[in-house]
Amino acid sequence: MHHFVARSFLFFLGTLVSFVHSKTDSPDVSALNVMFKSLNSPNQLSGWKDSGGDPCGDDWKGIKCSGSSVTEINLSDQKLSGQLGYQLSSLSSVKIFDLSKNNLNGDIPYQLPPNAQRIDLSENNFNGNVPYSISQMTNLEDINLSHNQLKGQLSDMFGKVQKLKSFDVSNNQLSDKLPNSFANLTNLITLHLQNNQFTGSINVLTDLPLNDLNVENNGFTGWIPNELKGIDNLKTGGNSWSTGPAPPPPPGVQHRRRPATEEKKSEGPKKSLQNGLIIAFSCLGGLALLLLLLLMFAFTRRRRSPPPSSLFLDDDKMSGRKGFTPLHSQELGAESYVGILKEPKDFKSMDPGNGDIKSLLKSPSMGLRRSVSGRVSFSENEFANRLKGRRSTSVQAVPYSLADLQRSTDNFAPGRLLGEGTIGRVYRAKYPDGKVLAVKKINSSHFQGQKPKEFSKLVTNVSKLHHPNIAELVGYCSEQGHNMLIHDYFRNGSLHEFLHLSDDFSKPLTWNTRVRIALGVARAIEYLHDVCSPSIVHKNIKSSNILLDLELNPHLSDYGMASFHLRTSQNLGMGYNAPECAQSSAYTLKSDVYSFGVVMLELLTGRMPLDNQRRRSEQCLVKWARPQLHDNDALAGMVDPALRGLYPPKSLPPFADIVALCIQLDPNLRSSIAEVVQALVRLVQQSTINMREDLSASCRTNDSEY
Repeated sequence: MHHFVARSFLFFLGTLVSFVHSKTDSPDVSALNVMFKSLNSPNQLSGWKDSGGDPCGDDWKGIKCSGSSVTEINLSDQKLSGQLGYQLSSLSSVKIFDLSKNNLNGDIPYQLPPNAQRIDLSENNFNGNVPYSISQMTNLEDINLSHNQLKGQLSDMFGKVQKLKSFDVSNNQLSDKLPNSFANLTNLITLHLQNNQFTGSINVLTDLPLNDLNVENNGFTGWIPNELKGIDNLKTGGNSWSTGPAPPPPPGVQHRRRPATEEKKSEGPKKSLQNGLIIAFSCLGGLALLLLLLLMFAFTRRRRSPPPSSLFLDDDKMSGRKGFTPLHSQELGAESYVGILKEPKDFKSMDPGNGDIKSLLKSPSMGLRRSVSGRVSFSENEFANRLKGRRSTSVQAVPYSLADLQRSTDNFAPGRLLGEGTIGRVYRAKYPDGKVLAVKKINSSHFQGQKPKEFSKLVTNVSKLHHPNIAELVGYCSEQGHNMLIHDYFRNGSLHEFLHLSDDFSKPLTWNTRVRIALGVARAIEYLHDVCSPSIVHKNIKSSNILLDLELNPHLSDYGMASFHLRTSQNLGMGYNAPECAQSSAYTLKSDVYSFGVVMLELLTGRMPLDNQRRRSEQCLVKWARPQLHDNDALAGMVDPALRGLYPPKSLPPFADIVALCIQLDPNLRSSIAEVVQALVRLVQQSTINMREDLSASCRTNDSEY
């Protein structure tokens, strides 16, 4: 009996010791396992494993922990090769991430440790661009990506990373102008941009607290701002600076600071005066504060409660709204989807005391209050009118002269042609100040003698539509028989180009970005179908009409043109049209849903809706895919090979289920677009739960991140 008790005690003690020893959080273990395999399982990383293990308890090389969480990864100068894997976003407690001075290649992953304070990936062979995930890393203080082979321009990604103190992308091949969001880096002390191909001015750096700035050997032009000339360590050689005196600043603009030497000289004489003033104003300030409090108390007693509509009066706050959160980093993290998960039902109260304007504006309906029918009329809804009034100073469609458009398009030269559709051709218009627009030149045959009146009605109707995921109308032209609509130009082109026309050097869309694009487009269609009154049927939804901005956010174009489509061939989008569209009168909202289902199939498979290069049984995407959508084993074989297996397997069946509901032959059996949006939201929410456990199962020996 005593032996039994002793053995039981020893067994319990051993189990307890084992439990205490195996302490590392499982998401951290999984992420490091994937990273180890992506680095080609190097022998020099002692303790590391490609499956399981305990990094914190077993002393893995370069790993430091706090409790059960990995907080530091320092593998500098370890002769490492390969890539970093796709699961870095799971390392949520990592503060220091240093893999400098190695031989790492490929793109820097979209998903970096989300809460890192210092990242050093310098002196490697990374190519591609600076990852947009930086835009969400609000704790980042120091990032060094120097001495790599990074290309392209710096995206406008610095609006939220205001803790950043040091940014180094020197010795790369980055180009184009500096992003305007640099101006938000109010704590930036060190900025190294030397030995790249940047162009334009450096005026955006004027108000930053820099004391170490190096912009040598680029293509910068203009003048070096006087505000920067007092920087202790300033290097500006090797650029094309303008000679002669700099132009004076605009009226009312004051210099932020003088050179540091001047400030120090004048500091002493002023100090005693400042101290005296401080004492005097402190006394006066106390009396003023007391008086202010009394006035506020008297005012609030007389003030009545504001009407509910006062919630929408703060146009300044609304003007800063971002409609669609980019999700290159932590794309399946709950915090990243906050901008697209909001449903109209989430906003139960319009009481200004309970409302949150920032949350309200993230709804696809942009806070519009619905009528009993569920629709909103632009003429009846106060907020819609206020929204239109607010946008009148920024994106209201303005008239352009024919001569202006002819100059900016080289007289509509073939080299400026972006594409041609059933309604007309689209040209690229470029202006001397760098502004680029897309000009849709509508074929005059579509107006049938009612040109001025009908085109004016078209412009009026389309200019009312405002949503984060539609390509909004910014201008128009109606002169000398020419009728043109003008939109912003999207540098990343269309979804069709990204999926079907990319070469081997292009960056394929990650699975998370594809889900985000699907949800964004669905939101746009929901806006047209359910928010606008009367409902707007698109009639030409296809991947070439889904434009992608620099952050790969989708913008649906060619909306509001349904009346023209009645006069054109019904084969608007070969492979996209629902079966009932053989008769134009049968086209309904559900026909749009069918077309959207085909777009989702493109995102899933990477295939074109019609492809004569494939064998006959696979030429029509819908016919080939429909029988396999509920076969989980077949789904894995349908996925776009460009993803290289990097997707959460459990997200495939629900995605395919949504597609199946969209492409039903009978329109009555198809889901409404609102139901599709809800299903995609559920998929996103489910993905945030399952990502950590699923991604580890989908990795391959040569895991990589795009």
